[in-house]
Amino acid sequence: MILDPIHLAGASVLLLIGSSVLSLFLGRFQSLVVQVSFSLTSAASLLALVAGVWAVNSNITNQAVMAIGLPDLPFHLRLDPLAGFFITIVGALSFFVSIYSLGYVKGLIAQRSITRLVVFYELFLAGMFMVILADDAFFFLIAWEVMAAASYFLVLFEDERLENRRAAFLYIVIAHVGAIAILLSFGVMAGLVKGFEGFHGYTFDAMRQAEFTPAWATAAFLLSFFGFAAKAGLIPLHVWLPEAHPVAPSNVSALMSGVMLKTAIYGIVRVTFDLIHVFPWWWGALVLVMGLVSAVLGVLFALMQNDLKRLLAYSSVENIGIVLIGIGLAMIFTSFQLHLLAALALTAGLYHALNHAMFKGLLFMGAGAVLHAAHERNMEKMGGLIHMLPWTSVLFLVGCISISGLPPFNGFVSEWLTFQAFLLSPSLPSPLMKLLIPMGAALLALTAALSAACFVKAFGITFLGQWRGQHAPHIQEVDWTMKLGMILTAACCLILGILPTLVIDWMDTVPEHLVGSKISTSAGEFGWMWLTPVARERASYSGPMVFFVILAVIVIAYLLLHVRSGSIRRVPLWDCGFEKVTQRMQYTSTSFAMPIRRIFGFFFSIREQVKLDPQALHRVLPGKMHYYLRIRDRFWGWLYKPLVDASFWMSRMAGRLQQGRIQTYLIYSFVTIIILLMFMR
Repeated sequence: MILDPIHLAGASVLLLIGSSVLSLFLGRFQSLVVQVSFSLTSAASLLALVAGVWAVNSNITNQAVMAIGLPDLPFHLRLDPLAGFFITIVGALSFFVSIYSLGYVKGLIAQRSITRLVVFYELFLAGMFMVILADDAFFFLIAWEVMAAASYFLVLFEDERLENRRAAFLYIVIAHVGAIAILLSFGVMAGLVKGFEGFHGYTFDAMRQAEFTPAWATAAFLLSFFGFAAKAGLIPLHVWLPEAHPVAPSNVSALMSGVMLKTAIYGIVRVTFDLIHVFPWWWGALVLVMGLVSAVLGVLFALMQNDLKRLLAYSSVENIGIVLIGIGLAMIFTSFQLHLLAALALTAGLYHALNHAMFKGLLFMGAGAVLHAAHERNMEKMGGLIHMLPWTSVLFLVGCISISGLPPFNGFVSEWLTFQAFLLSPSLPSPLMKLLIPMGAALLALTAALSAACFVKAFGITFLGQWRGQHAPHIQEVDWTMKLGMILTAACCLILGILPTLVIDWMDTVPEHLVGSKISTSAGEFGWMWLTPVARERASYSGPMVFFVILAVIVIAYLLLHVRSGSIRRVPLWDCGFEKVTQRMQYTSTSFAMPIRRIFGFFFSIREQVKLDPQALHRVLPGKMHYYLRIRDRFWGWLYKPLVDASFWMSRMAGRLQQGRIQTYLIYSFVTIIILLMFMR
């Protein structure tokens, strides 16, 4: 057998499945399960990473058929540049998280058996790899269900807690609603296939050759977009995400947010640009608007949170919105035959998908390290951790800078490319698009500013100041495997920000394959130093130069402050006129977000209440006050509560049919037979 990328990726999947079986047999030896399983998972992820990089770089499509499945319906596999790019994302982050998991999961052994966590972790990764490799609807949906079922059991890992059971149930319901929509979309596309006998119309190769009428193409697109949006956590289908991610183990949260959501992005790109491949401009406008809404509301919801992992979960809604902004712009430009601009927008969206996997994985690993060390997720009860967790605090800060879109880290590059795509909207022949797209650029700028504020809050409240809890716990830095996983991810965030031209030169085969153009010719016009998306007359950016300038400023400032004697003096902290500064005299998570809550409060269902101590009401200055704040997502009341109420009402109505008497059931049968006979006429 000749070694090629698809066989390497297939070997990775087989290794993951074999490792999950081995974990079951080693269940008695918990420490051994952790060491063996996560070592094999790291190796499998590294194999997949190599296969993905190889597939994108070679620009060759590898296909294979596996003689398993149903009769006349074998599993078809395909590894082209698009699949290779997403295999790279999943493989890279799963490699880093698996190293991190060696230390993280070992810390859970004292609390419970971790065999189930390890087994479903490996099946979860295998499911994601198979989703990306699938080249027919049948295999795709099986892999999709493996991924969904494995992640369901991972969310349910601590099943004795009510919030875990509730989050897992909500997640699996929305996941299956989305899967039904995807199934219907594939059914519509397969129904339009001609010239293929039997079940061969369900292969993606057959769907690529289908003749789509505008109506059926729109139906297939809307169904697939709805199904994948449910998995991606796009507003208003996002409600499962802030419930499931906080309660899952942190290594699982890193993968769910960092790469599982990207399988939905992969599905949208695959169906739209590859299977249907001809579409009107308003499809792109719909994706763009949904992306903008998710970006703005996602970061606003994140700002309001006090739970660190819940904040990160809502932030994923924002970043998925930014990815879809790039994809929506690419669809609009493609529909108007502006292929170079489409390549720019698609590159921006895909680059942000890669960046988000890295910095969100890093942030969830950092949150897991905090939870592992301090046993606390509520930021209102934390603070001062920079002194006790120096490595974690620095690495978490790297993630905060990256996700805030600040140079020299990776988030800046993809958001800057997205802005460049927005600024080229005057090239569109549609006056409506020329009017609406600049408004989208303004909303993206607002999102970037709010994101920076959100992660100033997340880092400042968690790591700076003093411990806000009643009793400061004994906190120690996490072990070296957890630090190594975070260090490698942080290094990727820096490399992706400093050397974007090299990354774009590698990934340009993806937009070339999908939209018929690429930007690497202009991007690398001046070598690896300068990124020029279209032309140097319009805009350019030098990641290495910005990095070295920032580094020089930091070094000079350090030398000026620390080398000269007497340049730094330590004095008591100003107490604002009080006798003693206490931990209660600090900004809290709630107070930090208060100004923004006052401005954008109409987006939320807010209940705010101040209660005085009844025994102190007669005093001029009451001694104790109780402040209550509840912020809820309005989509629960607008969309989901009516659906839940309607389903319960229908269940109660249906329940009345069950009388418990055999005579009643015989009457039901008799009436049913009469009605069927009437229709048989």
